[in-house]
Amino acid sequence: ISWVEDEAKAKISSTQAKRQVGNDAFLNKDLRARARRGTGVVSDSKLKIGIVGSGLAGMVAAMDLADAGHDVEIFELRPFVGGKVSSWKDKDGNHIEMGLHVFFGCYYNLFGIMERTGSYDLLRMKEHVHTFVNTGGHTGALDFRFPVGAPVSGLQAFARTEQLGWGDKAANALRLGTSPIVRALVDFDGGMDMVRDLDDITFTEWFTSFGGSRGSIERMWDPIAYALGFLDCDHISARCMLTIFMLFAIRTEASVLRMLDGSPQTFLHDPIVNYLEERGVRIHLRTGIRDIVYETGPDGMPSKVTGLQVKNELKEFDAVVAAVDLPGIKKLLPEPFRKYPEFDGIYNLDAVPIATVQLRFDGWVTEMNDADARKNVHGDLSDGRAPGIDNLLYSADAEFSCFADLALVSPGEYYKEGEGSLMQCVMDSRAYGRSHEQIAADTLSQIHELFPSSRELKCTWSNVVKLGQSLYREKPGQDKHRPSQATPIPNFFLAGSYTYQDYIDSMEGATKSGLMCADEIVAAADAIAREAKTNLPVPEGKVGPKVPGRGPLDMTAAVSFVDDGSFDTNENTDMSMRPSDAPAIDSL
Repeated sequence: ISWVEDEAKAKISSTQAKRQVGNDAFLNKDLRARARRGTGVVSDSKLKIGIVGSGLAGMVAAMDLADAGHDVEIFELRPFVGGKVSSWKDKDGNHIEMGLHVFFGCYYNLFGIMERTGSYDLLRMKEHVHTFVNTGGHTGALDFRFPVGAPVSGLQAFARTEQLGWGDKAANALRLGTSPIVRALVDFDGGMDMVRDLDDITFTEWFTSFGGSRGSIERMWDPIAYALGFLDCDHISARCMLTIFMLFAIRTEASVLRMLDGSPQTFLHDPIVNYLEERGVRIHLRTGIRDIVYETGPDGMPSKVTGLQVKNELKEFDAVVAAVDLPGIKKLLPEPFRKYPEFDGIYNLDAVPIATVQLRFDGWVTEMNDADARKNVHGDLSDGRAPGIDNLLYSADAEFSCFADLALVSPGEYYKEGEGSLMQCVMDSRAYGRSHEQIAADTLSQIHELFPSSRELKCTWSNVVKLGQSLYREKPGQDKHRPSQATPIPNFFLAGSYTYQDYIDSMEGATKSGLMCADEIVAAADAIAREAKTNLPVPEGKVGPKVPGRGPLDMTAAVSFVDDGSFDTNENTDMSMRPSDAPAIDSL
């Protein structure tokens, strides 16, 4: 193991969790089997575990911990599960999302989880083509369809793409030809070590340092960077971009895209919730955490957690998992925890804003050739039978660099008989500061620029969801601040895609972190149980009687949640898990 890989593995404690990091993890398809079957361990010591947050990371950790025999409770501030992959219905029955959720073929861990819950077969595989739509309806593509797999399929895709001119193609080939990706073809460990060493510079700095052209960045790499992390190449870490390209170069299936047949709630979260409920996991919705109860050691440092202040009740736990997002963990951590560098480093990370825009039309926006088909919404056009481009799309000429027609790519719930396209576009910081109305209008205008024939169609409905802090900002120098799942406090754990899991902030990253968190707890279960017997009793009567409370909702409420117009994604995010006016436990 090289010193770079060794440094990555040193962040992780348990042997099983270490399998998720390091060079071998990128080529280890057995990780999918690990996610599918669970830890394979039933702990001798049964722990009472509280998980704060019900995003993918928290729910995946709960799956493994419940299967290992532990008593698990999940607390979620929102009225539904899912975290950044949440979806819900508005009062008119429209499914609303916070982002555009695409499943790369290298999401081995998430696919294993979906096989475990019975939802993997609900994914819809797309053609092995990444399409760019440019002003005026002109398209370019990275077409990976080829009789020979990676890396040949990728090389010919870049060589043949219409998205770049010959000059930019030549510059592209020059830079990629001297990249860690090429070295990895003959020396994978050496190539990956080079990638890890590139976290302190931007992709632009790396790409242009040896022949890469500005034209290639603007016409191809910027849209991809925005799609991955909502940053352009001038601001995104070279490590982040090259991590993905490394997988594309080594694994043919890595660049194949899949999408859900409908909303994340129905096709991803509901099967997980059912799995958890069948194993006795209790999920409390609309239930914020006001504080973490902990003890302090002789050195004055927090030494162990003993419970959570759940609204107006103190609940004791043997172990606590903070499975919240980046703004959530900053809010949730008690100030004294920052005495540990591992926690203090989290505050060097920040997140990017996004706005998810949905526009419904009375025809098919991405059908640019057949005018009659474009306007035809009659008959049964479900199950992907509608005309247009059935895939994720990129653009260098719009403020939404990735988008798709959900009525076509995810027709199970997004296709409506008698209606046309449902364009879902994710706007980044370039547009975030505008009003909802202006964002919708700008998105519509830019769709018209990309698809001129769409001006013949009428936009019949629109929706905008702003999320002020979404993915953590994958700018240079951040990897060293990402905390591990096991922390200096032996029975307090972290989960979430921002935590260190050797991948980017994504659904797969969240899944990996949840699995790693569970591995760490299972490995330490006996020691945690022994230490729990020495806990000081949680004080009674110390919670202010005027703290408002509400009982937990059952999961039927989660599945059927309907926004009456009052739900605000920013006010109801994990950022509020520990309100700023929440008093410390000892002050009550």
